[in-house]
Amino acid sequence: QVQLAESGGGLVQAGGSLRLSCAASGRTSNIHDMGWYRQAPGKEREFVATLTWSPGYTNYADSVKGRFTISRDTAKNTVYLQMNNLKPEDTAIYTCNVHAPYVYWGQGTQVTVSS
Repeated sequence: QVQLAESGGGLVQAGGSLRLSCAASGRTSNIHDMGWYRQAPGKEREFVATLTWSPGYTNYADSVKGRFTISRDTAKNTVYLQMNNLKPEDTAIYTCNVHAPYVYWGQGTQVTVSS
């Protein structure tokens, strides 16, 4: 079992920045990749970004390319999502997941961007 704990969500004005964190604990020796997804009110969950644990390849949704950066600290089993130039349409619950090797999901953290 792997447990995920997210933090860093909040309320920010458009154009602002937030940094989300997701720390994995438990059986973390087989982490293959970690990623972020989001779900806005009334919409389905969508992919945001993912990062392979080694060697650290990244992939982003087109809607966040150039604004969001995913990174990791392998010693802390933690993945980060730096979100810059936030837009109101980025408002959603952001949830991280991990493949280790099964898929585990966090509880999510709310990000609200005001216009």
